[in-house]
Amino acid sequence: MIQPGDQFQTSRTYTHEDVIQFGEMTGDLGKHHTELDDQGRRMVHGFLTASLATKLGGQFHFIGQDVTCTFFRPVYTGDTITCQMTVTKVESLEQYDRVHLFSRYINQHGEEVITGKSEGVILK
Repeated sequence: MIQPGDQFQTSRTYTHEDVIQFGEMTGDLGKHHTELDDQGRRMVHGFLTASLATKLGGQFHFIGQDVTCTFFRPVYTGDTITCQMTVTKVESLEQYDRVHLFSRYINQHGEEVITGKSEGVILK
């Protein structure tokens, strides 16, 4: 059973192919995602980066209902992002647990790129 204070973590290094596939799937083909910058990188979609949390939530069958994210700096292909998720509150109800999460996304330089809060349920 999940408890307040439980922590989860995952990392991913983003590739050009990741950005191209996400852009094709979502239709977000803005030039900042499709054209290379002067360092040969593409900007990774914010929601692609934020989706790291879904891998973690899936481990404990979390069904998200409310998600907010604050984006602080861009992520580029070649960057490695680590999502650190903490369970902040669990309310046990009859058919499910209502779960509150806080997520922090850090790049390979130790810089915060996103923070997020989510609330949802885990069915019993």
